[in-house]
Amino acid sequence: MTKPSLPELLHAAVTAVGGTERPGQVTMAEAVAEAVEDNAHLLVQAGTGTGKSLGYLVPALAHGERVVVATATLALQRQLVERDLPRTVDALQPLLRRRPQFAMLKGRSNYLCLHRLHEGVPQDEEEGLFDQFEAAAPSSRLGQDLLRMRDWADETESGDRDDLTPGVSDRAWAQISVSSRECLGASKCAYGAECFAEAARERAKLADVVVTNHALLAIDAIEGAPVLPQHEVLIVDEAHELVSRVTGVATGELTPGQVNRAVRRAAKLVDEKAADALQTASEGFERVMELALPGRLEEVPEDLGYALAALRDAARTVISALGSTRDKSVQDEDAVRKQAIASVESVHGVAERITQGSEYDVVWYERHDRFGASVRVAPLSVSGLLREKLFADRSVVLTSATLKLGGDFNGVGASLGLAPEGMAGDDIPQWKGLDVGSPFDYPKQGILYVARHLATPGREGSRADMLDELAELVDAAGGRTLGLFSSMRAAQAAAEELRGRQDRPVLLQGEETLGELIKNFAADPETCLFGTLSLWQGVDVPGASCQLVVMDRIPFPRPDDPLMSARQKAVEEAGGNGFMAVAATHAALLMAQGAGRLVRATGDKGVVAVLDPRLANARYGSYLRASLPDFWYTTDRNQVRRSLAAIDAAAKAAS
Repeated sequence: MTKPSLPELLHAAVTAVGGTERPGQVTMAEAVAEAVEDNAHLLVQAGTGTGKSLGYLVPALAHGERVVVATATLALQRQLVERDLPRTVDALQPLLRRRPQFAMLKGRSNYLCLHRLHEGVPQDEEEGLFDQFEAAAPSSRLGQDLLRMRDWADETESGDRDDLTPGVSDRAWAQISVSSRECLGASKCAYGAECFAEAARERAKLADVVVTNHALLAIDAIEGAPVLPQHEVLIVDEAHELVSRVTGVATGELTPGQVNRAVRRAAKLVDEKAADALQTASEGFERVMELALPGRLEEVPEDLGYALAALRDAARTVISALGSTRDKSVQDEDAVRKQAIASVESVHGVAERITQGSEYDVVWYERHDRFGASVRVAPLSVSGLLREKLFADRSVVLTSATLKLGGDFNGVGASLGLAPEGMAGDDIPQWKGLDVGSPFDYPKQGILYVARHLATPGREGSRADMLDELAELVDAAGGRTLGLFSSMRAAQAAAEELRGRQDRPVLLQGEETLGELIKNFAADPETCLFGTLSLWQGVDVPGASCQLVVMDRIPFPRPDDPLMSARQKAVEEAGGNGFMAVAATHAALLMAQGAGRLVRATGDKGVVAVLDPRLANARYGSYLRASLPDFWYTTDRNQVRRSLAAIDAAAKAAS
């Protein structure tokens, strides 16, 4: 029997999932196969509707080596594990003459901990909550969630939080889960043989394809504690999110509440002198944080430096003391000690990182209305981390619908620590870029309208002219509007204004769960849905319910964003254009994602309206427009109203 060709395999897989082959999908599969064979790195822009998951799964499975697929969203993970992979494996088995295995793997805190469930929460402010398990009708929402989780624990086969429906709050889930630092380890835990997290790891070790998330990929790559099985091929889907997710994993935070929790957890386990020293250091840190004002700390203030140094030293002493008692065998004491060590190590790690200081780190204060002040530290850039930890030992394929910004891959490639083909140095790996296009005819299916006549938006204050324009556009479209706003305040103001002007329903992010909002938006074509960041990237509503996507302004990062402003300044000091490299790139990525909400199927038609004249008037406008789908472009407000009215009429006639 001859070895099946890639087109044969792809055809079988596409047929199995009920789709049709597209030219871009075939091109992508061939490029992925070549990159994997050559141990090379590939960036693939694959537009919505391309079928990119099969474009990388089929050549990866055909290669025969273990593959890790990392995605940013739960929705895509579920699609891969519950739909694409089962059908693809079934279709390819007769051709490959073997049955590839697949598994999903998440961080330990995503799985139910049986020790925590049965033994309770050790030595914490939530102590006693599990007593509510015995109550017939717990009065609090938390108590009800705990009872429901106990029942679910008897039924679940995975222990995966995402399989608990409906979900529960983070506070409730924390009562039955542990972090990797808090875990006793399978060999010491009385429930190790039944552990859901360990079972997931074992399944991953045996799988040909392991589906995970960007955060776990980052932890595996940069924290020096492997959690993913050894793999020869890495595929990063939704790759436009990778830098942000890696930055999040590499960011440290310290709050007075976090330090106080560490003090409480350690107090009964160490001698009085060590406990008092940590308590005193905690009080000193809290006094400093009471006066903290939001913003970047280009140099660590003297009072903060002293407070962090005291915390660091006291935490180190406590860690040494806790470590000296690890030979005790009582199971509950092990759990208490492990949780205390985890808390104190977290405090020590962040305090030491900030006091050591590094030109490659950014430190800043944040203040939250609910949680008070915190001090945070993040890497100025993660490109070096990614270059060294992610790209050194394997072939990496990165794909997304939005990787070309301003018309090329250079910006994204640089943020990942890669150099374009032919420009790599000895220590900088190179990549190839491929745009396989989209099955959609964007110039015929969509219009990009820029409201050139509006006033340039300022940093604060209402925009009466923008709200008037928005109301007129929504009216012309007959509803059917997804409103993407640069801030929650702007979304709330727009929702309030339109609710007062029109009878059409206006849904607002935060007033219901995101899933429920999107479901209701899709069900009623006259409905509008307004919101901020998660809507720019998380809405997939094909058909007549979404025929107008409005962006209130270009989504540049806030000028006072400590990390973004520091990155921009660093580019400028190196002789580059910091605004274009950081702020414009950030905006281009979000706008590309936002514009992608409009056309989700071959029959979709509509308008992307940007109510910010800078997209037409500013020098950087052409860069941003080049990052968007190739819609028909206009600044003619009357033409757009006529087009929206015609699209609305056609949709009503078809319904």
